[in-house]
Amino acid sequence: MPVAELSKSFDLTVFEEEVLRFWKEHRVYEQVTALGEGRPVFQFLDGPPYTTGAIHLGTAWNKIMKDLVLRYRRMNGYRVVDTPGFDMHGLPIEVHVEKQLRLKSKQDIEEKIGVDKFVKSCEDFALSNLDKMTEQFIRLGVWMDWESPYRTIDNPYVEGTWYLLKRASERGFLYRGLRVMDCCPRCQTAIAKREHEYKTIEDYSIWVKFPVVGRKKEFIVIWTTTPWTLPANIGVMVHPEFEYVRVRVDDEVWILAKGLANIVLQALMDKEYEIVEELKGEKLAGLRYTHPLLEEVPHQAVLRKTNEKAHTVVLSEEHVTLEQGTGCVHTAPGHGPQDFEVGQREGLPIFCPISSAGVFTEEGGKYAGKPLKEANEAVLADLKRKGLLAYQGTVEHDYAHCWRCKSPLIFRATDQWFLRVSEQREEMIEKNKSIRWVPDWAGHTWFKNWLKNLQDWCISRQRYWGAPLPIWTCDKCDYFEVIGSAEELKEKAGKIPEDLHRPWIDKLKWKCPKCKGSLQRVPDVLDVWLDSGVAPWASRWATYGTKDFDNWKVADFVIEGKDQISSWFCTLFNSTMLVADKEPYKTVFMHGFTSDSQGRPMHKSAGNYIEPEAVVEKYGAETYRFYCIKSTGPGEDMRFLWKDVEDTRRTLNILWNVYVFASTFMKAAEFEPTRHPLDLGKLQNEDRWILSQLHRLIEQVNQRMEKYELPFAPRLIEDFVVKDLSRWYIKLIKSRTWVRTEDDTKNIALATLYAVLKTLLAIIAPVLPFLSEQMYQALVRPAEPDTPLSVHMLSWPSVDKALINEELDREMEWVLDIVEAALFLRHEAGIKLRWPCLRLIIVPTKDEFALKHFSSVVASQTNVQKVEVVKEVKDKALKIKELQFCTVYLDTTETPEIQAERIARELIRRIQSTRKQQGLHVTQRITLHIATRSVKLSKLIRKTKESIASKVGAVSIKITKQLPRTEEGASGKLKFGEHQIEFAFTATEK
Repeated sequence: MPVAELSKSFDLTVFEEEVLRFWKEHRVYEQVTALGEGRPVFQFLDGPPYTTGAIHLGTAWNKIMKDLVLRYRRMNGYRVVDTPGFDMHGLPIEVHVEKQLRLKSKQDIEEKIGVDKFVKSCEDFALSNLDKMTEQFIRLGVWMDWESPYRTIDNPYVEGTWYLLKRASERGFLYRGLRVMDCCPRCQTAIAKREHEYKTIEDYSIWVKFPVVGRKKEFIVIWTTTPWTLPANIGVMVHPEFEYVRVRVDDEVWILAKGLANIVLQALMDKEYEIVEELKGEKLAGLRYTHPLLEEVPHQAVLRKTNEKAHTVVLSEEHVTLEQGTGCVHTAPGHGPQDFEVGQREGLPIFCPISSAGVFTEEGGKYAGKPLKEANEAVLADLKRKGLLAYQGTVEHDYAHCWRCKSPLIFRATDQWFLRVSEQREEMIEKNKSIRWVPDWAGHTWFKNWLKNLQDWCISRQRYWGAPLPIWTCDKCDYFEVIGSAEELKEKAGKIPEDLHRPWIDKLKWKCPKCKGSLQRVPDVLDVWLDSGVAPWASRWATYGTKDFDNWKVADFVIEGKDQISSWFCTLFNSTMLVADKEPYKTVFMHGFTSDSQGRPMHKSAGNYIEPEAVVEKYGAETYRFYCIKSTGPGEDMRFLWKDVEDTRRTLNILWNVYVFASTFMKAAEFEPTRHPLDLGKLQNEDRWILSQLHRLIEQVNQRMEKYELPFAPRLIEDFVVKDLSRWYIKLIKSRTWVRTEDDTKNIALATLYAVLKTLLAIIAPVLPFLSEQMYQALVRPAEPDTPLSVHMLSWPSVDKALINEELDREMEWVLDIVEAALFLRHEAGIKLRWPCLRLIIVPTKDEFALKHFSSVVASQTNVQKVEVVKEVKDKALKIKELQFCTVYLDTTETPEIQAERIARELIRRIQSTRKQQGLHVTQRITLHIATRSVKLSKLIRKTKESIASKVGAVSIKITKQLPRTEEGASGKLKFGEHQIEFAFTATEK
């Protein structure tokens, strides 16, 4: 059967909607998936996006890249595990819901609405966004198992998180401990470092005098940007090897580092000073001081009585520098990780008078009940009143804020649950060597460095919407139990709720086996990053005590943005090592972030945010797919530029026009691929060349895709379509495909073109699923009804190395350069390309140059009557252009024959243009009348009469001095030299 003719209208949004309906009506995804049964498994693991709202350009980019790989793997004979995931717990959801419900604190949640209603609202919010995001992903042409996604809120998935805790406990990797953690005072929970968002703020910068005990008017001078931590001060750190000085300032003696004395005293405070004594920092160890707020914070006196090291100088090599401050570092072990570390080592008490809400407790003495900002002012006022504030200023610095509610974080000592991942640090570094990272530096530099500094993982959060911590502790002794599954929980508690979330799970209790106490669940929920970290088995519903767990497979491929180096890539590794001592993935592709044209992050508040729907509505999803895949290299950020998107659409339009051209001429010629199969023995040289380029394309795309160098696949396709196919091969065969060509060369050209385009559809299908389907249904299916229903059911084309012809490819590269040189010479001489020239002469300058196959191509594409390859040219009047491998000469001599041909070309061009304006089909014949009063022009036109008739589809041509008077048909005129030529034609039957 003949091919169908494609529409000349190029409207991607219309095509895409048609294809989506086709896929849905015929359940094409399901049919493609069924083809994978019994094939080798390609295990993909989806990094789950948060269901906090509609997707953005970066989320779309991420899913499109995933879809590219999955489609490619399906076509290469794999059963692809393509379960999509959704991250549906945690603060991202809670903060959104709090805003919706107008809640401002945890107390509001518990007292105004209740935990049960709040949790239900979080679930409803997450589910509604899941549906919205799914629709968006489908509109982008992303094929995943959208009917069965893994959702972190489902009971079986929650059990997967419990499994990790159970295994970690059994292996000694789970513990409870007091640590100084980043905490959000608004959310009232511990926050991981990966959840920080840094902002530049203006803060206090104060120098405070700590009175030395037993030395009148002698002080240790410290510097801090957080006055509110001074009520919790326990010690002062100095470096044992640094030089320190006792200096006289007015009538006082101050102690500080010698290297900072000039900067602090003279440059900053404009004070004269005299050095009284120089000493090493180690000599200051044990020096006792009076707490500057001893009277305001009575508990400090208690600490001093119960711990002899309280309010003394301690040594620290690692945490004291001369970069800023005084070299004497104020130490509050209850409010700083480094302070805590030194405090534990030196035996200092851990004092934390700040509540989880960032308010001073009763232990804060005078400051009890004050929030930190208010306490800052009170502390400063008291220091001034007591004469202990040496200097007050401000400083701009980066400060950590909560990634969701944007509140400034605070450090405070808090009792939390941890996973001892630091013990497996070296093993993870070793296993990471075997993982393929794209780009390489992402894993073997960035990720390796992150692993080197890996600290134990705080997994407990003091919130509501999350997987509940599966730990039950005794209310009377230190006994606790870790539960690994719902089944185990039922055995212990006798029953389980339908929903394993808070608050329903909090009601389960049972007797302590060691005492008469009651085991009650720790009210915390799990770190939301642990949710996604257990995806390798939780997404497959593998739970504690089941054999399914042992069957989970290391992922063949994962892909996420560069922020996941410290997040999902890391939590996956931590989790799989804790439960099975295995790496979680074999290949990782890391992409960058999306930004605006100036490289700035996109935010609605900044006015530079672009929704994916805006791009899809204007240019189609296919345009964005092609654009974002090819736009930037692995690991690099993508700058979104509307101009580049427009250029991408033009590229796709070129692709469409190639298929329009093919279908138009195949339809006109009633070409049937089954009746005219590709015969390799009859091909012309340009046919063999395009097949060589096609199979080289398959080979190169294969190589890039197997290495996961994903952006190169569309770039290679674009080069082939635009340069090799559209601008060159189509141009070379255009005269051969003309409908009135009678010899077999037409069918050979059309058979070659059909074979190339059919194979190309399979190559572009993973990148351009909509367009490839639309063109497959229009070009291939009507002609070959027995082919698979969808282009996505085709196998990936194999490379036929016998068709890759190095000699032809090399020669064609020379030809392209020669043609470009000839066109340059034409332009220089002011000769239009449609005007033929007499000769093109080529003088080789390198031995390897030869023009064995494409002499006629050079002649046709440079529009010369003859191409000569000679050893030497003596005619100095010729136009000349030197190339690396040859020198090109153009003979511009104008003979009568050349002049006749030039007139014919001008006529043909003008008549064809008028035909197009009249809407005539290529198959439509005409009767043509040409008139000129010039006898010379008339004679020249008669010489090319048959050529003109053939090119414009004229069944007859009359040449006269004057056009007949008629209102029928169409007419036109052109000037050639001093004379005018007129023409008129009327359409005849096809």
